[in-house]
Amino acid sequence: MLGTKPVVGVLLGDPTGIGPELVAKLVADQDLRDLAQTVIIGDQRVFAMGQKIAKTNTEVPVFSSYEEIPFPLEQPVLLDYPTVDPAELELAKVDARAGQSVYDTLMYTIDLAKQGKIDGFVFAPFNKAALHASDCPFETELDLFKSEFNCPHVRGELNVVENAWNARVTSHVALKDVSSLITVQSVCETIGFVNQVLRAYKGEAPKLAVSGLNPHCGENGLFGTEEGDAIAPAIEKARAEGIDVLGPFPSDTIWLKVLAGEYDGVVSMYHDQGQIALKILGFDKGVTVHGGMPVPIATPAHGTAFDIAGKGVANPQGLKRAYTIVSRMAANQKSNS
Repeated sequence: MLGTKPVVGVLLGDPTGIGPELVAKLVADQDLRDLAQTVIIGDQRVFAMGQKIAKTNTEVPVFSSYEEIPFPLEQPVLLDYPTVDPAELELAKVDARAGQSVYDTLMYTIDLAKQGKIDGFVFAPFNKAALHASDCPFETELDLFKSEFNCPHVRGELNVVENAWNARVTSHVALKDVSSLITVQSVCETIGFVNQVLRAYKGEAPKLAVSGLNPHCGENGLFGTEEGDAIAPAIEKARAEGIDVLGPFPSDTIWLKVLAGEYDGVVSMYHDQGQIALKILGFDKGVTVHGGMPVPIATPAHGTAFDIAGKGVANPQGLKRAYTIVSRMAANQKSNS
């Protein structure tokens, strides 16, 4: 790929949701063009619909193959990948054809990444019910990425609001099962994963904090022993490996330390422990980062927002932040290669 700036793919998401509108607003933002060379990947008819909804008229040249794109780019371009005519779909409705469009475009984009033709990608929100109604054999996009990029040991995803990053040792499991999954190995692996991804983003070692599991971190075993049995030993092991990490801290105060700038990221023990805090900090601005893959991947943390699809009022801040994160990680990766 030519040019010093990374090439970042931007996918339109579910054509029946707010994704196409968000992408239209993203590429209309002139301030983002210094970050990367932008290649929108998807059906040009869906993007045109997004521009109409967003009331933008950004000039975006269209190309039918990657080889036609005149790198280095001074403006966003669209790599047309025909999947579905949006005129045949109804906005704000789950449709298997929309899910198939998302899946096919993701697979096409992953192939571009494997070939080294893009340095990272961002995807607008899609509807999981529609995706499951398509030919996609994976339960989640993370499972898809882990399989296609042959990264089975990736611990999970990271969630970001502003400069606060969070990952969790356990994710979509019943609360009654969390304790049994908190081990020295699982906590230490998650700390290492967060450290790796944040280092790729910052270009330097991050400062990490680890949450306890129990109220008041267990009060020396009065409310539980997981802190002493697994969490504290995992932190010590990670510190011995050179990671700048401290804890465990009570989960009801740990985010005050992050907001004060003392730490870059938090390792939580279970899903809601970190997600509630981040969503209160800024639901519309939240980003999900799929770290640990050969290329950086991110998406807004919110969904397809069927309640406002087609109204032109969708907030693009989450997608813009996702684009900024991927661009920075891709630029760091290029400079270190």
